[in-house]
Amino acid sequence: MSQIRNVAIIAHVDHGKTTLVDALLRQSKIKLHKNLAHAELIMDSNELERERGITIFSKNASVKWGDVKINIIDTPGHADFGGEVERVLALADGCLLLVDAKEGPMPQTRFVLKKALEMHLKIVVVINKIDKPDARPDYALDKTFDLFVELGAPDSVALFPVLYASAKQGKAGTSSDLTAMTDIAPVFDAILKHIPPPSGDAIKPLQMLVTSVSADTFKGRIAIGKIVNGTLRASEEVIHINRDGAMKPYRLTSLMTYEGLDRIEAPLVEAGDIVAIAGIPDINIGETVADTVSPVALPLLAIEEPTVKMIISVNDSPFAGREGEYTTSRQIRERLMKELENDMALRVEDGANGEWNVSGRGELHLAILIERLRREGYEFQVSRPHVIVKQVEGVTMTPFERAFVEVPEAYSGAVIQKLGVRRGELQDMRVENGIVFLEFLIPTHGLFGYRNEFLADTHGLGIMNMLFQGYLPDPGNWREREQGSLVAHETGTTNLYGLLNVQDRGVFFVGPGIEVYKGQVVGQNSKNGDIRVNVCKTKQLSNMRSKGEGSSEHFNAPRVMSLEDALEYIDDGELVEVTPKNIRIRKCILDENEERRLRAQGVKK
Repeated sequence: MSQIRNVAIIAHVDHGKTTLVDALLRQSKIKLHKNLAHAELIMDSNELERERGITIFSKNASVKWGDVKINIIDTPGHADFGGEVERVLALADGCLLLVDAKEGPMPQTRFVLKKALEMHLKIVVVINKIDKPDARPDYALDKTFDLFVELGAPDSVALFPVLYASAKQGKAGTSSDLTAMTDIAPVFDAILKHIPPPSGDAIKPLQMLVTSVSADTFKGRIAIGKIVNGTLRASEEVIHINRDGAMKPYRLTSLMTYEGLDRIEAPLVEAGDIVAIAGIPDINIGETVADTVSPVALPLLAIEEPTVKMIISVNDSPFAGREGEYTTSRQIRERLMKELENDMALRVEDGANGEWNVSGRGELHLAILIERLRREGYEFQVSRPHVIVKQVEGVTMTPFERAFVEVPEAYSGAVIQKLGVRRGELQDMRVENGIVFLEFLIPTHGLFGYRNEFLADTHGLGIMNMLFQGYLPDPGNWREREQGSLVAHETGTTNLYGLLNVQDRGVFFVGPGIEVYKGQVVGQNSKNGDIRVNVCKTKQLSNMRSKGEGSSEHFNAPRVMSLEDALEYIDDGELVEVTPKNIRIRKCILDENEERRLRAQGVKK
């Protein structure tokens, strides 16, 4: 086991984790697939990860440095995917904590560092991006030390080893002088020197903790985890201990370990290494694979509870079934339940009328799930996100976030005013070089629908990060959306003539030549309340025309609504229709007269 190191790379989003892993893989001279030989962000293999430039799923890789095998675990940096970080840290014996040389520690840095300290992992700090023109590595180092002290790290941990790096250039060193650096080798040297080998005993009875599950077309369900004690052999009979403590014997059909980015078959793997096994069809995350003679379960992985929920249901719009491959309740439910096997931070409950209550760690967590289902060919509809409230001794408790905002001084007033209206409480404020740094304590509910306003108010120059704080008393008296919707009056194809007639009423989400149905939301009203508009209206033709008629008309470009934009926009009376080809917003009750009648009776959908 002294020839193995298990190290996780943790940091705030966009501080260079995946870029550093790229540099380590290239430095170790591993053989890359020809498609990856000249690629960037090798570990971000998922289509959504490449599009958004963020890591969503944790990944494993393995490199050899000298005689030592180093298992590298790349983790997500966004707070909504903290569940991934929490469980994969169980694989590691130490961490590389990346800190941006300009920004210093950020909200997610605090979250991941707190988790690593709770698990007593050895930490090596890497001040990354020192090649930035405005880098300030000394400032970043001081703030990181302050963070260790704040989190109550003992002296032995707070006196952490430090490296400086430019992961993009593949260079690192023990001083911040970039010109003295030649390659990324000092990172490997620091791992071997400071990260301890895995604890455990190869002589003891087998114990393996499962931290993630994947599927393989030929091998079936694959469980990935760390052998805590004992030795695992190919085709060996083992005991599977599930979350309820029930034990069942199985024979392994495949035993694999990591070499570079690939999984390779291995005849025998000892304690301390990370492996992937096949042959246990009903294994789940957090469960134990144990010895047949003396099976002992390992402690279950604990994950923080979700804070945001929404309702997913079968699409029942007039266009239902036209664009999706999987549209039935059975197909959608099977896919949602399958996702539970891979995502420990997700919750799915069967609701009434063929609906499902889906809960997650945040809006982005749920939006990524919906986007993945959509790209796989699923068609369904989604309700407005709501926070999950709790009753504690008769008091309604709601989740609160700590919001960290960086904004140019000229736009800070608008941000403070808007967050104040949304029940945000200003905790800290400082100004550095014309940039205002604000810290708010704000209910999660108050942040719904604010992202677009924030980008508009700060002219795209503001940065906002959130960190879950905990449950606090609900301030109540929430304001509803100030502006209503423009709703299609009839089913048909939008016409430029009809759009021009009503474009002064607000902002459209659709342009001409788009199929719409009665009750579909086609824009945002500039005032309160919904308006039914006839966007399919055509001009009555005659045999008379005048010179230059219509040439002065201008149609404003419609606002393109992404999935996140649509989820932020809708209120309780609206739904988002999600198909592989389109994102549409619709009223829950399509017919205006029916909606008015139910409202008069006090009925809410």
